[in-house]
Amino acid sequence: MDYKSFLSNKELRLKLLGLLGFIPDKQMCKLQFKMVMGKKLDLKNPTTFNEKIQWLKIYDHNRQHIKLVDKYSVRGYVSEILGDKYLIPLLGKWNKFEDINFEELPEKFVLKCNHDSGSIKIINNKNTINYKELKKFFDNRLRNNPYLYGREWPYKEVKSCIIAEKYMSDTNGQPLIDYKFFCFAGYVDSVMICTGRGTNEKRFYFFDRNWKLKKYNKSSQELPDDFQIEKPEGIESLFDLASQMSQQEAFVRIDFYLIDGYPYFGEFTYYPASGLDNNLVEWGDYYLGGLINLNKIEKRGD
Repeated sequence: MDYKSFLSNKELRLKLLGLLGFIPDKQMCKLQFKMVMGKKLDLKNPTTFNEKIQWLKIYDHNRQHIKLVDKYSVRGYVSEILGDKYLIPLLGKWNKFEDINFEELPEKFVLKCNHDSGSIKIINNKNTINYKELKKFFDNRLRNNPYLYGREWPYKEVKSCIIAEKYMSDTNGQPLIDYKFFCFAGYVDSVMICTGRGTNEKRFYFFDRNWKLKKYNKSSQELPDDFQIEKPEGIESLFDLASQMSQQEAFVRIDFYLIDGYPYFGEFTYYPASGLDNNLVEWGDYYLGGLINLNKIEKRGD
């Protein structure tokens, strides 16, 4: 396999990086940045969004972030700041798969791990569950340590578990869209919307609060400046909620759902694409990087 093929094979790359846990975080971040972004990581004078995300991974060890990246414990924080009404109802929490009493769960629900990305199973009919395959999936995910891959330090101390949440859907029956808000110390610059998930037509769009397209990423460059998708009902309230929740953060991406126009919290993400987003155009990388103020952060890592 040549170098280019290796870089495009995310699963293989992550497995290899997971075996290199003995390498210190700073050195690993530099190695990954060079491999994926094709240039040297500047930690002394970071200017781009991706560089500053790497800096935050290495130096901003705010222990509050351990609680906030945990999909279970963050619920308490959201309840304190916004109230329970913005939380998708919790159906249960278990440390291992065999502890789950499926008889107590409704016909439809969502199972996921609290400590990583992608460990989610939507159960539309529990009578058709293949318990052997489901157990294998969650046993593997519970053992997964995402810290080793991206050196996103808060995950190093998150104790993994499985949670079940209520199955949520719009009355129109369409798949839920998550709205990803890019927040900078209370200023919400834009929301990223993903369409076409699970298809070959997957696209990402950035819109500001005035619902103007922001061409930060490569996939939007061919679109006309006045390109539009329908503005979701209630999106303004999400900008307000994201601002309220991000006041103390130099940067955080906060995800929400809109279900029949009502907002529900999704998750906190401090390191989108682990600071290795090569889909950003150069000026977008610099622009978003310029919104992150590192001066007020006490360096606690390294």
